[in-house]
Amino acid sequence: MSEAFIHLSVLGEEAPEALVGDPDGLYVDGTFGRGGHSRRILEKLSPKGRLIAFDRDPQAVEVARSWTDPRFTIIHEPFSTMTESLAAIGVHQADGIFLDIGVSSPQIDDAARGFSFRFDGPLDMRMDTTRGMTAAEWLAQAEERDIRHVISLYGEERFAGPIARAIVARRKTKPLETTRELADLVAGVVPRNRKDMGQHPATRTFQAVRIEVNHELDELKQALDAAGGLLKPEGRLAVITFHSLEDRIVKSEMQQAARGCTCPPEFPVCVCGKKPLVKLVTRKPIVSGPAELEENPRARSAKLRVAEKL
Repeated sequence: MSEAFIHLSVLGEEAPEALVGDPDGLYVDGTFGRGGHSRRILEKLSPKGRLIAFDRDPQAVEVARSWTDPRFTIIHEPFSTMTESLAAIGVHQADGIFLDIGVSSPQIDDAARGFSFRFDGPLDMRMDTTRGMTAAEWLAQAEERDIRHVISLYGEERFAGPIARAIVARRKTKPLETTRELADLVAGVVPRNRKDMGQHPATRTFQAVRIEVNHELDELKQALDAAGGLLKPEGRLAVITFHSLEDRIVKSEMQQAARGCTCPPEFPVCVCGKKPLVKLVTRKPIVSGPAELEENPRARSAKLRVAEKL
C-alpha cells in the first residue's frame, strides 16, 4: 500500500515511555493507526517482548500486516473487543495497554473517507469502511430530535436545533451525500464566531456526527472496562485523548478506580469496603511541548493520562 498521507504520532516519546515497564512483557496498542506508537513500543521491548495491536480501519490493518517483526500481531477489530479478541489467541493478561483516541491524520486527509470538511468527498466518516452505517445514511434516516441531541451532546454546539432542522428540511428534496454539502448547509445556519474566526462553523457538527457513526464514546468506555480486567498488577493503562468529552470519561474512570470507595462524600468513613484498583501515575495530564506543537499543530489538544493497576 502506498503511504500517501503523513501521520505524526502525538506524544510519541512520552506515551511509550510511560507505558513500558517490563521489556519482556506483553503490550496492547488499541489504535495502530499508521504504527507510530507501535514502532516506539517495539523499540522498548526485548526479543522476548510482544505487542498486539488493534485497529478498525482496513487501510491501517493493511499497513500493519506488512510488518515482519515476529513480536508483533495485528487484529482487525475495535479495541472494545480486547477481552474476547485476545482470549481467542490465548492471551488473558497484559503488562500494558495503550489507547490513542480519535481520528488519524491519514483518515482526515483522505477525501474519500469523508472525515473533513476541508476536502469534498463522500459523507462516510466510518473508521471501519467494511461495516456499519455511513454518516450520509445516518443523517438520511435519523429523527430530527436525535440529530439535535447528537450535535448538542457530542459537538457541544449551541445551534444544534437549527442545524438539525436544516438537515431534515434539506433531505426532503435531496439527501446530503458529500462533505461539502453538509459543511455548506451548516455554514448557512451557524453564525460566525468573532472570537474564533479561524474555526469553520461545521467543525463541531462534523465531530459530533463522526462520534455517533463510530460509537466512539461507547467504544472508549468498553475499552476502559476491558483494560481493568486484562492488566496484570503493576501493569499500566496509557490513554491519549483529543477533546473534552473523551478526556472527561478517562479522567473520571481513572479517578474512580484510584479512589475505590463509592460512598457519598458526606459519609465520615467508608462503609462500601471497595479498595482502590489503580494508582494515578499522572495527576495532571501530560501534554505536548513547544517543539512538538510547532511540528504538529494537531497535537495542541492532546492529553495523556496514565494509571497503574495495584
